[in-house]
Amino acid sequence: MKSQQLGNWQTTVLGIVLALVVLVGVNSFVILSPGQAGVISILGKARDGALLEGIHIKPPLISVVDVYDLTVQKFEVPAESSTKDLQNLSARFAINFRLDPAQVVEVRRRQGTLANIVSKIIAPQTQEAFKIAAARRTVEEAITKRSELKEDFDLALGDRLAKYGIIVLDTSVVDLNFSPEFARAVEEKQIAEQRAQRAVYVAREAEQEAQADVNRAKGKAEAQRLLAETLKAQGGELVLQKEAIEAWRTGGAQMPKVLVMGGEAKGGVPFIFNLGNVSEKS
Repeated sequence: MKSQQLGNWQTTVLGIVLALVVLVGVNSFVILSPGQAGVISILGKARDGALLEGIHIKPPLISVVDVYDLTVQKFEVPAESSTKDLQNLSARFAINFRLDPAQVVEVRRRQGTLANIVSKIIAPQTQEAFKIAAARRTVEEAITKRSELKEDFDLALGDRLAKYGIIVLDTSVVDLNFSPEFARAVEEKQIAEQRAQRAVYVAREAEQEAQADVNRAKGKAEAQRLLAETLKAQGGELVLQKEAIEAWRTGGAQMPKVLVMGGEAKGGVPFIFNLGNVSEKS
């Protein structure tokens, strides 16, 4: 009986020892994948020097390794600001960034987790960078020169986040909105411009019509001048006679069968014309 109890006790002790060995063995190393970095803390104190990809030995039970993702991270961050002309401008930025491997330990000491980095560092610094970029231009310039606004924002944000071990790779303006008052002002300006353009068109049309009337009047005056010169020249009476007949025909009055004109002029030949023939031919 005693030997059996001794054997059970030895088995139990052996099991406990094996469990402790396995536990110590599992907690004696850590494996980091590509794109990861680790910060080892012993008894709550972070050690200098980040752990990169591969297998690393660590003190068991008294150490903890915080793993950080070094690949590109993307977050959308809202921001609001006032422009140079005191208009409210709001935006939403998509920010691509990654952590600097050389400063991961400092990131762990000052910011902690990735969630803290976004909420406590990236979000407020995005707001400040947007204020710097927006204050340099009017709201209209911010909309029409969007690329320049983004350049100023990128420079301000990159400088501010670099000191926190955060490398900004790219940013994009997801949304850019202005106040309803400015929207109404833009709409009213467009309507006014359209009305002004319409007024210019109408004025030009009236000017062209007036010029056409002037040209027609000049043409009529020139025709009358030429007619007067023709009447003064030899054969002018024949022209008058022809004009009288044409007027008579187009006027609708009943014409006499025979018309005699110009018989009293000195040296002139009486003009005798059978108007019946004209009527029959027409």
